[in-house]
Amino acid sequence: MKKLLNNNLIKNFLIILLFTFLLEITFRLICGATVFDVSLIRIFLGLSFISLIISFILSWTNKTCSKVLIITISLIFTIYSFLQLGFNNFIGVYMSFNTSSQLGAVTSYVKEFLLSFLGKFYFIFIPFALLVLYYIFLDKYTERKFNKKFILKSHIKYEPGIRTISTILILFVIGFIYNETLTAKFMQNELQTVSNKDLFHYPSVPSLVINEFGVIGFGFLDIKSLYVDPPDAYVYDATDDNISFDTERTFDDTLWEELISKETDEDLNNINNYLINNTITDYNEYTGLFSGKNLIVIMLESVNEIIINPDLYPNFYKMYSEGISFTNNYSPRNSCATGNNEFSAMTGLYSIQNNCTANVYRKNTYSTAIFNLFKNAGYKTSSMHDYTEYYYYRSTIHANMGSGAYYGVQDLGIPYYNEYKNWASDEDFMEVAMDITLSDTTEPFMLWLTTVSSHQPYNQSSIEGDKYLNITEGTNYPEDLRRYMSKLKTLDNALGILLDRLETAGILDDTVIVMFGDHYPYGLKDTTINQVLDYNLDDYEREKTPLVIYNSEIEPEVVDKYTSYVNLTPTIANLFRLDYDPRLYMGSDVFDENYWNLVVFADGSWKNDLVYYNAATSEVTYYTDEQVSYEEIRRINSIITTKMQMSSSIIQNNYYEYLNNALATLKSEQETYANAEDNYTEEIIGG
Repeated sequence: MKKLLNNNLIKNFLIILLFTFLLEITFRLICGATVFDVSLIRIFLGLSFISLIISFILSWTNKTCSKVLIITISLIFTIYSFLQLGFNNFIGVYMSFNTSSQLGAVTSYVKEFLLSFLGKFYFIFIPFALLVLYYIFLDKYTERKFNKKFILKSHIKYEPGIRTISTILILFVIGFIYNETLTAKFMQNELQTVSNKDLFHYPSVPSLVINEFGVIGFGFLDIKSLYVDPPDAYVYDATDDNISFDTERTFDDTLWEELISKETDEDLNNINNYLINNTITDYNEYTGLFSGKNLIVIMLESVNEIIINPDLYPNFYKMYSEGISFTNNYSPRNSCATGNNEFSAMTGLYSIQNNCTANVYRKNTYSTAIFNLFKNAGYKTSSMHDYTEYYYYRSTIHANMGSGAYYGVQDLGIPYYNEYKNWASDEDFMEVAMDITLSDTTEPFMLWLTTVSSHQPYNQSSIEGDKYLNITEGTNYPEDLRRYMSKLKTLDNALGILLDRLETAGILDDTVIVMFGDHYPYGLKDTTINQVLDYNLDDYEREKTPLVIYNSEIEPEVVDKYTSYVNLTPTIANLFRLDYDPRLYMGSDVFDENYWNLVVFADGSWKNDLVYYNAATSEVTYYTDEQVSYEEIRRINSIITTKMQMSSSIIQNNYYEYLNNALATLKSEQETYANAEDNYTEEIIGG
């Protein structure tokens, strides 16, 4: 007769549990995370739940099949963990199934991606190697020992139902205890930005989820998130710290307040209440500094502070040293960094961390976007990029933000290559961009340029990567760094073309040029970057990129405030004294006297000159002897979390379109009522 344990359910359970737990420990060791943390209790319970389900399923198969499936499943877990290590190192965020739409577009990155793996990442295969060795050398021995010690010697005929009921009961107990860990006080970090209960429902902050639930736990929660709705937006509380200061800038909120009183959708009213009470930044000494001038914004592909070099890159350095330069500007990477960071710079919103926001919500309209602000001020707006729409749907995205015309590489008619390693030349790009822009300067223009030449790969020969290798001749720099610096030379030459064309057209003095990097060159390792930049790249310092505002008529100025692309649109709007409502942005005017001087990263981490808060681990690092209280850090975390959740809700609900339509309807109703009342009065008088 079969006995209860002859099916190896418990043995397989212990094998899978031991393997997955060792995998999680190894993952944390490689990441440098705290290994023995209270979160391990939750992770162990989660692995127990998963292991029991797998072993129960395998208990209905024969021993050979069970072993093959265990090895296969273990290999899948290992490869997944390995890829997560590499993805986080390469892109700066953990990969998510919510960004699977980009998989086809990034197949060209495979070689660079694999070459970027650090040697220590391969230690993740140790638990799998031990599992294989166990099955080769110890399986039969341990099975004999196991059966001798644990096999039940019962005369009762075995019934599969007992196994099923027992498994369900144990799963229920594990699940109950696991659920308790989501809210148990001793299992919570008082500085954590998103609660474990909310993270379990929807893994909105992957780095934090991996720290609290483990890499395997994140994988399952990430799959689950494909089939559940994101959490509701934070409910606005009027006691929060985002109440407006007294300012000279005022708004008539009569219609908005009426809309709030009539709106029945809770999510929309959460946004309404939050924004109407959001901070109104005041006018300041920079307001209208560039009123009436033209604007050219250039998002520089993969540019970090290596470009700040007067000898190698004189055109950039001229604008950097003669304009307004920001020494603590960052371009935090997230999922689909270029497209999402461009989106955030244009809208002043945080993108949604675990998806390609720009693409997923490309049909949204943004009356608050930089293009629409300038269009409403009578500017001719346009945008250009010297590549195709293989990655991002810019022709749709930019149009819905108010760009009057979008020109991709085919529209520009410049040479480009389908080969990933050979990007179009920014020199060609700038010449044609100026041909189009300067063909008619009878009205002020606002132009957005996104460059491409300095994009990776840097580890293989390419046209732009090899073109200016001579500028690093005689250095000990590795080839990939030299190719990157060669590509930067192409970009700098393009900036020279821009300055020359504007000066020749006689409008250089009347044009403002804003430049910022979309992200640092993540195709290069930190050790490689450090051969040029001598500062520590930890604590998100690798994310530091230049930000420059240049006009030939202003005095040079250095700004040491902590900034990022999310502040770009409201800052520019103030400099040009555009008609805009600062409450509708998550970023704010950098020159406001009450500017919140810190930079927020994609996972909710943040830093300023005093402190760095790591949202993934909830750890605090102080940079000076001045300590920031935990109460203040919790307050900052709460504000940041609210801003990010509100930003996500604004995007998910296409809020700005809703707001414009709703206010227009109310205004029309009021005008209709007023006209009807006037007509009635006239009839009474006439009668």
